[in-house]
Amino acid sequence: MQLFVGDSKRPIKVGHLYQLQGKDSIEVDELLPGDIGAVAKIDEVDFDCVLHDSHDEDHIHLVPLEFPKPMAGLAVETKKKGDEQRLFDILGKLAMEDPTFVVERHPTSNETVVRGLGEIHLKAKLARMAGQYKLEVDTKPPRIPYCETITAPAEAMYRHKKQSGGAGQFGEVHLRIEPKGRGEGFEFVDAVKGGVIPGVFMAAVEKGIRQGLEGGVVAGYAVDDLKVTVFDGKTHAVDGKEVAFTIAGRKAVIEAIRGAKPIVLEPIVSIEIVVPETSIGDLAGDLSGRRGHITGTDGRGHGMSAISGEVPLAELNDYQSRLKSLTGGQGSYTIEFARYAAVPPNVQQQLASKFQLHDEDE
Repeated sequence: MQLFVGDSKRPIKVGHLYQLQGKDSIEVDELLPGDIGAVAKIDEVDFDCVLHDSHDEDHIHLVPLEFPKPMAGLAVETKKKGDEQRLFDILGKLAMEDPTFVVERHPTSNETVVRGLGEIHLKAKLARMAGQYKLEVDTKPPRIPYCETITAPAEAMYRHKKQSGGAGQFGEVHLRIEPKGRGEGFEFVDAVKGGVIPGVFMAAVEKGIRQGLEGGVVAGYAVDDLKVTVFDGKTHAVDGKEVAFTIAGRKAVIEAIRGAKPIVLEPIVSIEIVVPETSIGDLAGDLSGRRGHITGTDGRGHGMSAISGEVPLAELNDYQSRLKSLTGGQGSYTIEFARYAAVPPNVQQQLASKFQLHDEDE
């Protein structure tokens, strides 16, 4: 017979029906309510959809199931160059059939991160990728999405002048930067008067400024939440070129950020930990050792309690295994992004020294 999948108006034809008994699939003529069955070779079927026999019944939906939130994360990349598209296709298939397996793409760190319910869950997915799909991947802990910002206003100028043979490059940019509120983003203002920087070159100046912000100044993370005003500059009738103004914009904004008391910001997450009441003391001590603080506790009955608080994301890398050992495997936790906050000076120093070392290697 013909069936419809969920809200789709396009019918599908069911060829064979199977009843599942353990690992065996037994072909049957019909499936009745309560049977656990299977249909084969129908790509349209996805998780939680309803099969029905009339396109007028597309309003039928199951009450959504509540699943635990996947917390354990791994950054994955292919061992072989050129396998990236295969990786995304395979991860997409695995995520479609398992609501507790999530794939995230982080544009800031340029990483693909998979999340599951624990180390064993993720290991099983990686084993399946290697066995069934013949795709080997490298894994590492996900990078923390730090960012940078400024805490004071500053001004800077930069003149780019280059002469090689007959052709030259010339561009000069004067700009002012000032901090904005958390989460307000980047604002670019063209306040140049009298055409000292011709309008045709302002896009190049903005491009250079954005390049400077992307590369970071303190620890190599993108700079955000600031206003950049270009208010003066100089050009040259012959040597004034786009490339010169892009370089001048980039170098001027980097110079200004260095003088604007820059800081590194880290993501802070709200955390809820459900644990046996007997473990609350141990958990509270562990959380404060991770630069976290508790905002409340709430009894959940049956000897369990929920602890809520805030903690820097960077401190939760090994949290799942730590929670397991402190609660004899009975604890679980969920996190949600709360806000960005300045890292302590010692952490900023560590991040900055790593960035300088990396720069020297380059």
